[in-house]
Amino acid sequence: MIVTTPQPRHFRTLFLSDVHLGCRGCQATLLLDFLRYHDAETVFLVGDIVDGWRLKKSWHWPQEHNDVVQKLLRKGRKGSRIVYVPGNHDEFLRSYVGTHFGGVEVADSAIHELANGDKLLVIHGDQFDVVVRHAQWLAHFGAGAYTAVLGVNTLFNRLRRRLGLPYWSLSAWLKLRVKNAVNYIGAFEDALAAEAKRVGADGVVCGHIHHAHIDESGGFRYVNTGDWVESCTAVAEHHDGRLEIIRWTELAERPSEYTEVDEDRVIEAAE
Repeated sequence: MIVTTPQPRHFRTLFLSDVHLGCRGCQATLLLDFLRYHDAETVFLVGDIVDGWRLKKSWHWPQEHNDVVQKLLRKGRKGSRIVYVPGNHDEFLRSYVGTHFGGVEVADSAIHELANGDKLLVIHGDQFDVVVRHAQWLAHFGAGAYTAVLGVNTLFNRLRRRLGLPYWSLSAWLKLRVKNAVNYIGAFEDALAAEAKRVGADGVVCGHIHHAHIDESGGFRYVNTGDWVESCTAVAEHHDGRLEIIRWTELAERPSEYTEVDEDRVIEAAE
């Protein structure tokens, strides 16, 4: 089957989060594909890039995960500014806030100024998750259950491939149909918006809840980058300051300047 795939694109800023390198559910091959076609003056890694929780339980680090790290470091060597804002799964890096390694800046949070002058607070967001802050044992339990769901998701997509269908996230679909999860997402967005306003920012860029979303209502921007275990999304700032969610597995939403390739490569990468 023939589908479209993009020509290289260059942005002012790219925001990526919740890659979860070290987790079997990480879509590292798809992320590598994404990084080949996208460059930016600044790349923000908005937490949970490495899944330290999962690596403590069992070591899983295939070559593709190492390739992602090398690809990001290579972008830094070629001139991109790389800023790493740790999350709860890679909280061990919070001990290195204020330092640089391999051309990567480590920051607890950051203020990013868009091309139009608006300022965005960049923060992972786990600091405003009551479960993570006050009941970490429950968060770890939830992470284990989530990993099990991702395992089902992998089998589900293997079946879809045999039926000639593209990658689709069962886990993301289920999450957005559970009332408590939807309510939680709303409360999380409200908490992050309040923090951004407190520090005088015009909006916030975060991750953590694996739900890509941009809300620019009321003159305030809430931006969630999504993840690379379910939806395979990133947020890009164009050179005029416009923000865009890039949904890498949804081929129909890709820009028009694409060329044709064999879809088997794209579907195979999702497994």
